[in-house]
Amino acid sequence: MSTLTKVALGVMGKLRPQPAKGDSTTSISLPPPETRGGLPLMEALARRHSSREFAPDALPLPLLSGLLWAAYGSNRTDGGRTAPSALNAQEIDLFVALPSGAYRYDAAAHELRLVAASDLRRVTGYQDFVDEAPMDLVYVADHARMRLVPAGQRESFASVAAGATAQNVYLFAAGNGLATVIRAWIDRAAIADALGLTHDQQVLLSQTVGYPKPVS
Repeated sequence: MSTLTKVALGVMGKLRPQPAKGDSTTSISLPPPETRGGLPLMEALARRHSSREFAPDALPLPLLSGLLWAAYGSNRTDGGRTAPSALNAQEIDLFVALPSGAYRYDAAAHELRLVAASDLRRVTGYQDFVDEAPMDLVYVADHARMRLVPAGQRESFASVAAGATAQNVYLFAAGNGLATVIRAWIDRAAIADALGLTHDQQVLLSQTVGYPKPVS
């Protein structure tokens, strides 16, 4: 679907998910992440960049496992995460839009839990490439976990946490031959409706991840 068509549907409030492709299993158990190796930090930073062309190939589970752990996984026995949050509110929920459905990443269990048995990739952004890329991440802030943060500052605090998580994805992508791009031009109301979010949950950003499109 073209960008202009998606924008028009968004204006009319008619941007909708597609039927799921494949089995929408209630949960996807992820293998333990590989937490050693990879590129040195400075090399990963040197390679970090945004890409807007993706191959449609799905990421194998071991690679997806490493990506999600790097993004926002639990890296300490006390439940601390790979990305910071003010007052350790851990207000960010990371949703994964796959062809088979939309899932929430459960860092404690290191697994994906189904929240919508539909293909939400089209809804996660106006750009045409999001429809065919294998995966789109959606960053959602749960304000109910931020009771100790003044209400007027919650969005900015959560946006910083989401940005740190998105940068983790960028560095993992750079170190593992993946392509990614963060996106703020999104229909937040359509995404929230598709994910069944509550009034306390706020859609902040989306991020497409996949293999780079082969050079023809």
